Amino acid sequence: MAQVCDICSKGPIKARKITRRGKSKKEGGIGLNITGVHLRRQMPNLQTIRAIVDGRPQRILVCTRCLRSGKVQKRLTVRKAS
Repeated sequence: MAQVCDICSKGPIKARKITRRGKSKKEGGIGLNITGVHLRRQMPNLQTIRAIVDGRPQRILVCTRCLRSGKVQKRLTVRKAS
């Protein structure tokens, strides 16, 4: 299953993690040197919810921004008292 929001199509993005060594100039050193760049992926915060899609409840992957902004109507579950 792809890590993509079903509402806004938000997906993973590319990012770089920079590795540095040395002492910063502020602390009295000669400055930080970049020794490596590691490529990584930042994943969106997706939640699996039961929502109303075309009048029927269905499980979909939705990012938290769409949930917060009210773009999705969650299906309410009614529990019987035992």
